[in-house]
Amino acid sequence: MDAIALLRPRAALPVVRTVLGWAGVAVLPVLWVMAPAVSTGGGGVGVLGWWLPERYLVPVLAVALPAGLLRRRPLTALGLMLAGATLSTVTVHGGDAEYLRNVFNLQFLAVDAALGVVAANRARRVSVTAAGVVLVMQLLAAFVNLGVEPVDQAALTILAVATAWIAGNSVRARRGYAVALRAHAAAEAVTAERLRIARELHDMVAHSIGVIAIQAGVGARVIDSQPAQARAALATIEAASRDTLAGLRRTLGTLRRGAGESASLDPVPGLADLDRLVAATGDAGVRVELCERGDGPVPAEVDLAAFRIVQEALTNVVRHAGVDACRVTVERGDQEVAVEVVDDGRGGPIGVEGHGLVGMRERVLALGGRLRAGPRPEGGFQVTARLPVPIGTGGPPGEPVGR
Repeated sequence: MDAIALLRPRAALPVVRTVLGWAGVAVLPVLWVMAPAVSTGGGGVGVLGWWLPERYLVPVLAVALPAGLLRRRPLTALGLMLAGATLSTVTVHGGDAEYLRNVFNLQFLAVDAALGVVAANRARRVSVTAAGVVLVMQLLAAFVNLGVEPVDQAALTILAVATAWIAGNSVRARRGYAVALRAHAAAEAVTAERLRIARELHDMVAHSIGVIAIQAGVGARVIDSQPAQARAALATIEAASRDTLAGLRRTLGTLRRGAGESASLDPVPGLADLDRLVAATGDAGVRVELCERGDGPVPAEVDLAAFRIVQEALTNVVRHAGVDACRVTVERGDQEVAVEVVDDGRGGPIGVEGHGLVGMRERVLALGGRLRAGPRPEGGFQVTARLPVPIGTGGPPGEPVGR
């Protein structure tokens, strides 16, 4: 640590605390030498005499001085405090039984508190070992110098040490649980973001690639016989490619935002872009009958989810239904947005969901809505999604759409 850093009060505080702690430890032998002279008096120590009688000075300092090391070296501090308490209890003091009991309780109460600090900051096997050593030394010190009933003293000592260890271990367990919760929350956030990006890329790219593939096939077949239709197919491919490229740039811009780069300013697609989506699907060979009802305001997240659901459903019609027409119905209500895509094609296998249907379901569940996607009894395939509109964004209260 450089000299300038040491001049800052907060930066210098740990260093000062450590220096004082070790200096206090170095003074302990001098205190023990002085102990007989100090403990013979009957008054107090200077201005502190009214609350600290001089014969208590050495016992107090024996445990107080090493306590300065508790924050950075709790095991070392506990060992020094235990040694000081044991030696001062066994060898230094003389006097009546009440005085000896007061000294013993005062010193080992501080030692038990230090044991709690060790239990809160060290592994369990280390703190259990430390608790065992403290218990043995405390019992030895009590039986050698106190002259009390062994059973009573042993019970009190075991209870005090066990209470200190349990309190410290509980603090350590709660701290570990909080760390685990934060790690779990971070992992869930990463997973949710990964799934969101996967949905966005799938919904954005799958539709455009499907349109490009179909138009490329059409252009290859008619390039010699119908040049005008081939040029139209190439124009559709160009438009779909540009839309996909813009979407990819927007997604990558969002990912880079955390690194200090600005996100793309391209607008996020929504229900207002359905006409463009219908036109692109028509270029792919599937005519879309679009029916829109209601014009209430829609939150951005609901707007994007509804558009992506229609986009993925139309992509599935183009790629799997084998029909040339389908119907799309969008109802904007005060409390929910209802989306329905119906075709009369081949449908699909019951109970089997691809990435597109899984992505739609995840989008709907994330917004607290409902999704039904599957073959119809009369033939074809139907996708129905109901997305709730949060209170305060959908206008005056009313009955949900479709109920």
